Amino acid sequence: MQTDLIIVSEYCRICHIDPSFLYTLEKGGLIEIDTVEGESYLPASQLYDVERYTRMYYDLSINVEGIDAIHHLLERIKSMQKEINHLKHKLRLYENNDFDNIAEL
Repeated sequence: MQTDLIIVSEYCRICHIDPSFLYTLEKGGLIEIDTVEGESYLPASQLYDVERYTRMYYDLSINVEGIDAIHHLLERIKSMQKEINHLKHKLRLYENNDFDNIAEL
């Protein structure tokens, strides 16, 4: 299985980002940076998150701790939305069964 990797130093140079910012995100557990033969790589699958965190940090002046809190809250919202959808589906099943039982009366 091949994973697309982006060289951290090149990404930072092109996007005008301080590499220490990405390493701080990694240290905080927000992203993963792979090291292969002494070179640091960013998996392409994490580009969306890195770009989002970069906008928060550079454009909105949110520090890494704030980014971590926002990430945690967004994950909780996503989890709660899944649970709500699951419960709605379950409720529909019960509602459909109740209407079938009423029709039999």
